[in-house]
Amino acid sequence: MEWRDVGIVLGVRRQGEGSGVLEAMTQAHGRHFGLVRGARSLKGGAVHQPGNILSLVWRARLDEHLGAYQAEALDMRAGRLIDDSKSLAGLNVITALLRLAPERDPHPLWFSRALETLDALETPRAAAALAAFEFLSLGECGFTLDLSRCAATGSTENLIYVSPRSGRAVSAEAGEPWRHRLLKLPRFLVDADVTPGEGDIADAFALTGFFLSRDVFAPRGLAMPEGRKAFTG
Repeated sequence: MEWRDVGIVLGVRRQGEGSGVLEAMTQAHGRHFGLVRGARSLKGGAVHQPGNILSLVWRARLDEHLGAYQAEALDMRAGRLIDDSKSLAGLNVITALLRLAPERDPHPLWFSRALETLDALETPRAAAALAAFEFLSLGECGFTLDLSRCAATGSTENLIYVSPRSGRAVSAEAGEPWRHRLLKLPRFLVDADVTPGEGDIADAFALTGFFLSRDVFAPRGLAMPEGRKAFTG
């Protein structure tokens, strides 16, 4: 068995003397593991840092085996982010979310958006891009919110809230009596052409954080990514 792909390094765990098991989110083969010899050497340690983009060749005798990776660096991103604590925090969030992907289950949209979000960490758009990536990750984990119409009236206009109970949108008029119990819906999460306004990014992280914690991380016995604190205060 052999395939070639591009992958985002999620982490490496020790395996024997000098080797390691590389965990990567790949474009066509999903989250995939493979043994890398020399992964813990000086050179190998730099190449296999989380956030780096690698060209990967995976080989195994049978498909169900762990197999081995041959890796070549395409973008040593981790080295560029190492002196920026907020970018590293964003990287922590991205890798934690990608680790939620079922092993060997392709998620091409998740992969491509992860690359875009990694690029955005080095720009002023970092916080908005990360919140949008969390929103996408909910759907990739099977928890897509129904934001197409108001849960109470069926209206498609002026949807500014989300019900924490049902995960459905609520219009301004229908939600007014319960506005303190509802989550705010920043439009930039559902319309990429909208620029976040004042308070929108905080509202976005509150929205994604609520559903990620309740429906994704907690059921798996996992804590929310530590890096979120750099963006949520």
